[in-house]
Amino acid sequence: MIKLHYSPTDASMTPHIILEELGLPFELVLVDRQVNAQKSKEYLQLNPNGTIPTLVHDDLVLFETAAIAIYLAELKPQAGLVPNVGTTERGEFYKWMFWLANTFHSTLMPYFYAERWVDAGNELGAAEVKSHAQARVKNLLSILDNELARRGQDYLLGEQFSVADVYAFMLCRWTRHFNADVCPPARDWTHIRPYLERILARPAVQRVYAKENIVAPLI
Repeated sequence: MIKLHYSPTDASMTPHIILEELGLPFELVLVDRQVNAQKSKEYLQLNPNGTIPTLVHDDLVLFETAAIAIYLAELKPQAGLVPNVGTTERGEFYKWMFWLANTFHSTLMPYFYAERWVDAGNELGAAEVKSHAQARVKNLLSILDNELARRGQDYLLGEQFSVADVYAFMLCRWTRHFNADVCPPARDWTHIRPYLERILARPAVQRVYAKENIVAPLI
C-alpha cells in the first residue's frame, strides 16, 4: 500500500498529482502544519528532515520530492511519465529534474522562509532575503520560458508529458504571489502561461485541486 504524507499545496502536490496520473491506489495522510506535525516525534521517525512529503510504500520510506516522483513513475513505466533509460530523452529528463530540485526549488526556499537566513528579529534583513530570492527566481523563470519557446512543443521534454512537468508546474505556482516589480509570477511569462494552463487542465491535476481544496489564483 502506498501512503503519501502530505500538506495541501505543499511540495507533496507533485507526488499527489503523479499518483493520480498513474491511477495507483494510495492513501493520503495529512501532516498538519498548523500544529507543526512535521516536527513531531512520530513523523521524524519517518523523515528526520521534518519536511513534506514523505512516501511510504510497504517497507520503503522515501523523502525528497524528486526522488519520490521518479520512483512512482517507474512503478508504472507504461504510463510514459519518464523517458526510457539509456535514451537521450532520459538524459534531458535528468537534467531538468535536477535543475528543478537543486536550483529552482532551493532558490524558492529563502522566499518562503527568509527568517531562516537572518538573525532572529531581523525583519529588514528577512525582507531583503525575500526580495533577492524573487530576483534570482526571475532568472530561472527566464530560462524556463526560453526553453519552452525553443522547443515550441507542449511540454518541457517535448510532446510527451512527464513528471518534470508536474514538478515545474508546482514550483511555478508557488510564484503566484510574487511582487511583479521584482519578478513577474510564472503565469505572466509568455510561454510559461499556456504551458501551465495545459497542465492545469489535466483531469489528474483537477482531482488534486479538488482534494486539496485549492482556490484562486490557480496558477
